[in-house]
Amino acid sequence: MKRVRRRLLAASLLAAVVVSASGCGRGDTILIGTQTYSEPKILAQMYKLLIEDRTDLKVDVLPDLASSGVIIDAMKKGDIQMSTLYTGELLNKHFPIEDKRRSREEVLAEAQAGFDKYFNFKWFNPYGFENTYAFTVRKELADEKGWKKISDIIPEAGSIKLGVDTTWLERESDGYKAFAKHYGLQFGDTLPMEVALVYSAVASKKVDIVLAYSTDARLKEYNLVTLEDDKQFFPPYDASPVVKKELLADNPELNDIIGLLIGKIDAKTMIDLNYEVDVKKRNEKKVAEDYLKQIGLLK
Repeated sequence: MKRVRRRLLAASLLAAVVVSASGCGRGDTILIGTQTYSEPKILAQMYKLLIEDRTDLKVDVLPDLASSGVIIDAMKKGDIQMSTLYTGELLNKHFPIEDKRRSREEVLAEAQAGFDKYFNFKWFNPYGFENTYAFTVRKELADEKGWKKISDIIPEAGSIKLGVDTTWLERESDGYKAFAKHYGLQFGDTLPMEVALVYSAVASKKVDIVLAYSTDARLKEYNLVTLEDDKQFFPPYDASPVVKKELLADNPELNDIIGLLIGKIDAKTMIDLNYEVDVKKRNEKKVAEDYLKQIGLLK
């Protein structure tokens, strides 16, 4: 029921913004849609600032769309023209793909080709970070044990307490059972919990290691480090701007403007930006503006 309500709310917001934009009687307004969390909202504000600084186009940001699926549907319908998406979205099978394990480069290439062919979207190269599942530990514990990658913990896995959200424990193909088989390990204890609680649980030493998200602001808040997925169990989720090709055909200068952020934002930077919004409670647009000034893209 909650999911239905969220989708209805997102649809209502989307309709309101589209009506408002069309009511202006102008064809020069770009709508950037975002998901519910801070990361894509910050990136959308960066593009709003860059596009409005360098063109006569107006940009509106439509936040809090319920999921990437809602984003893609809205882009297909032309209700929004741009968003940030993650390469792992490919695995949700919006078009035919083979069931096989892929490298980051292969996933990116297939997402770019498929969303072009089936949806007429241009999937740009990544910003420079991915937001994927990551095993996370307290920095002092990682330093003490010399842990840098997941394989490093295998000899001690039987005595390690794992905190993880319940849904991942239950998933078959990409959940705990598949992970344990892939790495050849079993944790001593696995404690299911709400995903929002895993960060404080590991920081307070209730557990030793947790499954988190690789650009979450709480990694910085609680001084946590992530272990490299050296056997590449988790699918890649490199973040990229994705734009309707009709918009780019009408406004070819946008290709260069959108390209200004490609390769410019690594994982540490994205964690820092999320931290400014999620922990320090700063405005997304102001955080975006400060960063663009810092890297010389705005005066």
